[in-house]
Amino acid sequence: MTTSKPAQRPTIELDNLTLGYERHPAVHHLSLTIAPGSLVALVGPNGAGKSTLIKALAGQLRPISGQLRGLASQRIAWLPQHTELDRSFPIPVRDMVAMGLWHQVGALRRFSAQHRQQCDAALAAVGLTGFEERSLDTLSGGQLQRALFARLILQDAPVVLLDEPFAAVDNRTTDDLLALLHRWHAQGKTVVAVLHDLAQVRAHFPLALLLARERVAWGPTESVLTSAHWAQAQRMQEPFDDDAPLCKAEAAAQPPAPLHPPDHQDAHRHQPAHAQAPTNTPEKASP
Repeated sequence: MTTSKPAQRPTIELDNLTLGYERHPAVHHLSLTIAPGSLVALVGPNGAGKSTLIKALAGQLRPISGQLRGLASQRIAWLPQHTELDRSFPIPVRDMVAMGLWHQVGALRRFSAQHRQQCDAALAAVGLTGFEERSLDTLSGGQLQRALFARLILQDAPVVLLDEPFAAVDNRTTDDLLALLHRWHAQGKTVVAVLHDLAQVRAHFPLALLLARERVAWGPTESVLTSAHWAQAQRMQEPFDDDAPLCKAEAAAQPPAPLHPPDHQDAHRHQPAHAQAPTNTPEKASP
């Protein structure tokens, strides 16, 4: 199945962005620019703020401070983690996939025969022909993820955001869905995915952001996923306190940092506001 190229291709700009929950920061002072049509992997240790960032990009989380530009007027296709999806509701697969046509159908129009054909074509594109009337709660993990990707196809958005899209999915499904990501990339869509498999990132994603509550490294994947950068990410992640208040710089409403800070971290290391004293916990292995 083919989809049209996006009418608009946004540049995503993060300018001194701080994100968190109940005013407790989880991502601090993040600045970078994602060019239109980029294929980006978002990686980092557990608890590094990856899902927090992807939710902010999807418009599900408002920044505590800083600016997020380029997405306000854009249609965005967002796939959250498996754990955030309710599979218990016995909706037919085609009906779930048809939700991707909401931008065409709206609240008042009815689904036409053409819309039904679009749904079936999207299901065929992800290898689910014959599953149209199956109940969602009868699907395996891999089948559900294929159906969710069919819905993304119908959304046909210029920006696609994926949170651990290949977790608990079989290898064949992963390979098929990775091929779909490459087709979206070729169409000029911007794709950002939270991933844990670093070999997969190296093989399929030209750009990577290594996050540990702050930016550790950003750019071409081969220059980001180094042992030195990963060790730095582990060291940065361990001392953070999830219950820390806003840092003094944020509370004082300091002016934003330059949009493209150097890859080395500045002196603002969030101590004592965000971090506890490091323990003697052995360092985790680098990739």
